[in-house]
Amino acid sequence: MASSSLSSSPLRFSAISSSFLSISPSSPLLIHRRRTTLSLPAMGSSASSSSSSSSSSQPPREVQGSGVDVSSVSEEEWKKRLTQQQYYVTRQKGTERAFTGEYWNTKTTGVYHCICCDTPLFESKTKFDSGTGWPSYYKPIGSNVKSKLDLSIFFMPRTEVLCAVCDAHLGHVFDDGPAPTGKRYCINSASLKLKPE
Repeated sequence: MASSSLSSSPLRFSAISSSFLSISPSSPLLIHRRRTTLSLPAMGSSASSSSSSSSSSQPPREVQGSGVDVSSVSEEEWKKRLTQQQYYVTRQKGTERAFTGEYWNTKTTGVYHCICCDTPLFESKTKFDSGTGWPSYYKPIGSNVKSKLDLSIFFMPRTEVLCAVCDAHLGHVFDDGPAPTGKRYCINSASLKLKPE
């Protein structure tokens, strides 16, 4: 494909999986799913091709042991319950800076819970040093973490991970983790609360 044809026609970008972006010349710039076109790797990303880490059954919306139905919590109530950083990360899908979070280098044994609803998410025995500056785990607890395609960075589709109970943004999952799963759940410390054993 000649570069002149690229500059004279707009490009249509189509996400064909969570780890590839396809590009084809066409009329107005559009984002949508497409089966076949020229595929390019997503800018060095190793986004997971898994569409969901949870089972097909929906988890209960009521937080175990607390009696709080998180589906009825308003944005104003979340702002009251969480710190500014916790709200930014979990409710607005923000990201804390690498090597600044409370748990990025923690070796304490215990269980990491959702900061919003107290759902247990990761066991410390699944935590590993990924060298990224964020807490990383190779496996969540049961189906307490769900995932979905994240196209917020235009040329780098990723797989977002969320709390399966309250939909808090946790981070992203990549396919470059250790055995036995090969997954790296790259999680913001601000979305977690460690309960030591």
